[in-house]
Amino acid sequence: MHPSPPTETIHIRYLCTGAARRLQLHGRSVLTGIGKQPREGPVAVHRLGLDGDEQADLSVHGGLDKAVYAYPVAHYAFWQAQRQAQGVSLFDEALPPGFVGENLGIDGPPEAAMFVGDTWHFADCVLRVTAPREPCYKFSGVMGYAQAGRDMAAQGLCGCYLAVVQAGTLRAGEVGRVVPGQRALSIAQALRAKWAKHRR
Repeated sequence: MHPSPPTETIHIRYLCTGAARRLQLHGRSVLTGIGKQPREGPVAVHRLGLDGDEQADLSVHGGLDKAVYAYPVAHYAFWQAQRQAQGVSLFDEALPPGFVGENLGIDGPPEAAMFVGDTWHFADCVLRVTAPREPCYKFSGVMGYAQAGRDMAAQGLCGCYLAVVQAGTLRAGEVGRVVPGQRALSIAQALRAKWAKHRR
């Protein structure tokens, strides 16, 4: 009898929401939902996202298939190093939770092991992996250097969007389990395919 494979888990290190706001990027005022703030305690999760959260451009963020955005917290070290190398941050300047626009800062599988169709089961909520986040000029503007979007795509450090299968609540500190789907397409593969189309 073969042993069962280890159960994959998702640990929510922090949970963030935020209202869309105007920022000065590249000399002009733009509306963006990037840069969210941590929340304490349980937060209601609806079919269109977390209670108190907003997206600015619903053509690329939000909606049923992009209701929640999860991002591995391990990637923050890369962005801190890049910003330092570009001269836009100090050596010891830590990026705050929610800086890249994520709702869930997670410990879990990297993008190469996140698969479209997998579901994440928490105590009171179920989410389904749907798509990679695609970088845009707003991301580069917030990061403070022009090549940030290209770096995200090249390194595959995109995180994933999730649909809400079962509405309920989520909170920082929760641990959920990953239930595999068909696993035909990873988030890393999906990002590479989309980025290749943009570069043609």
